[in-house]
Amino acid sequence: MWYNRENDCKQVDDMEKVTRKAYAKINLTLDVLGKLPNGYHSVRMVMQTISLHDTVSVSLDSSGKTTLHCSLPYLPADRTNLACRAADAFYHATGIANPGTVISLEKQIPIAAGLAGGSADAAAVLRALDTLHGTALGDERLCAAGLSLGADVPYCLLGGTMLAEGIGERLSRLPNCPKAYVVLIKPPFSVSTAAAYAAMDAKQVMTHPDTDGMLRALQQGDLQALCHRLYNVMEPSSGTKARQLAEIRGRLLDCGALGAVMSGSGPTMYGLFRSPQAAQDAWNALKTEFHDCFLCEIL
Repeated sequence: MWYNRENDCKQVDDMEKVTRKAYAKINLTLDVLGKLPNGYHSVRMVMQTISLHDTVSVSLDSSGKTTLHCSLPYLPADRTNLACRAADAFYHATGIANPGTVISLEKQIPIAAGLAGGSADAAAVLRALDTLHGTALGDERLCAAGLSLGADVPYCLLGGTMLAEGIGERLSRLPNCPKAYVVLIKPPFSVSTAAAYAAMDAKQVMTHPDTDGMLRALQQGDLQALCHRLYNVMEPSSGTKARQLAEIRGRLLDCGALGAVMSGSGPTMYGLFRSPQAAQDAWNALKTEFHDCFLCEIL
């Protein structure tokens, strides 16, 4: 199934419920510059919104608490879920007493996949509550509330093509990514972000992405040059997972991808294609090999 603009139903607002699309992201580059004294890591990365999305609906009731319903029954429905914590962050930021908030999540973005699905859901909840309560917080205050939840949430609030620095919270708008089509493959294992960073700390990084070259490719609208500069320092370089990811990259390239790389802390690998037909053909070939295989596009 294509996740694209044509089959992406419109975001819906009414007096009682607000529905938002929570879009996934991919990393065109990801560089880890070092570990900070507070335990966070300094990063420099280029992030891009894609059309794969969850659907988040938020309404108000009189229960005085936050209730979460999710299409995946194994996901927690308490405050360990970022969507619930986003409601807490909104009410803390505004000083409004929670009258009762009902959140419904229809999940399509795979979890623990390096695609910022949880952060995207949290961003959608913040936007929805801002609409429902008529608070008009604006991007700056929403991003401040989002940062209290995680470094990716401010990016998910703004979306598009961005350079992220600091711990990921310092965002600079970049020229739009050239139009491209995406095949995503999530291997049959998950990766903890904390574990991925711990593995980074334990190894010496010898090769870094050409982030400045990526910025030039974006400025020039050169998809081929962009694909030559896809790179992620967090991609495992040894062990079983590294071999599995290398196999997936090889299959994406064999099927015509201009470039392929792991997104975020992984393990999802994606390939970029110049045309929708090329991406469709690749997806048709790969979906029988890989259970979690998605067809979408750059937004």
